[in-house]
Amino acid sequence: MFEHVQTAPPDPILGLTETFNADTRSEKINLSVGVYKDAAGKTPILATVKEAERRLLENETSKGYKPISGDPVYDALVQKLLFGAGSDVIASKRAFTAHTPGGTGGLRVAGDYLHHLHSDSGIWVSDPTWANHRGIFGAAGLGIMSYPYYNPAEHAIDFDAMLNALKEVPAGDIVLLHGCCHNPTGQDPTVEQWGQIGQVLAEQGALPLVDFAYQGFAEDIDGDAAGLRELMKHVDELIICSSFSKNFGLYCERTGAITFVARDAAQCTAVGSQVKVAIRRNYSNPPSHGGAIVATILGDDQLRKQWEGEVAVMRDRINGMRQLFVDTLKAKGVDQDFSFITEQRGMFSFSGLSKEQVDELRDKHAIYIVGSGRINVAGMTESNMDRLCTAIAAVL
Repeated sequence: MFEHVQTAPPDPILGLTETFNADTRSEKINLSVGVYKDAAGKTPILATVKEAERRLLENETSKGYKPISGDPVYDALVQKLLFGAGSDVIASKRAFTAHTPGGTGGLRVAGDYLHHLHSDSGIWVSDPTWANHRGIFGAAGLGIMSYPYYNPAEHAIDFDAMLNALKEVPAGDIVLLHGCCHNPTGQDPTVEQWGQIGQVLAEQGALPLVDFAYQGFAEDIDGDAAGLRELMKHVDELIICSSFSKNFGLYCERTGAITFVARDAAQCTAVGSQVKVAIRRNYSNPPSHGGAIVATILGDDQLRKQWEGEVAVMRDRINGMRQLFVDTLKAKGVDQDFSFITEQRGMFSFSGLSKEQVDELRDKHAIYIVGSGRINVAGMTESNMDRLCTAIAAVL
């Protein structure tokens, strides 16, 4: 049966890392995959994560299965992180949350749920968007359309074009939005613009799906939820997919969540029952360890405060690398204005480098960047910055 199976093309992002790992050049730099690196070029384990794991190891008594939707304590803490502790959504029991294997797992659960219960609905994604969005929702059977988002000439959101396109979305379709730190552009709507988006989606009868993978990497934990909370002033139904890979450094633990907000508690209960059916058919129930780490940290006031400080350190280092990158390019004599990179937020920058320039950086200089020109700023360090900017100056 396997005789005629053809080799699939490599993943546009993870496939680059495979090529990078096989590269024998000692000076190679990987700025492709979205993983945070510290000043030494390592992906650290947060001190709060280490402490949470210590407590878990001491107190763990069973390796039994978790419920289909995960630990209820974890689910409740995720909702507080999204909506705030005093949220009316929580008090009125309008939200259902399930622990998923990473944010990607949450997106796939959303796709399966939507395809099964709303098979006539299509999903609209920003142009550009994270490369895997189309793969996930296409595999789930959803039709995929796009709306304009980014103006490369201005290095900014083309908000008027975006809003006009959303005004044409049919009732019952889904619109995918990035909660903060838009991947790949690093450009986010203002809180006011989030309100305008919410008004349009409410008028159209479209369902927002918010991919919230970088909470805390733009401003701070609550500040990064401001857009989501503004959106919810205008829509009474939505889906949110959370990832804790970046802000807790739990990349290999695959820790995320999916949250559905309904109009009332009864509808929420019905939706939650169908989400659990979708999960049962997919991976049955979630892995425990990463969720237990998150719940331990968020459930302890002292650990929570310490964790927010660790997130701030990561955020500040990324912003520092943005500024150093711009300053170093200028010092190398690059005439092109890259100051827009300091205005972008989160781990990624849409650099404006062409596919040919990206290929030349890889082939001649052992610098790995996604073909779209997206750079993982979190992979830059003070020690590799000079070489990186020298190479970019050469290909420019």
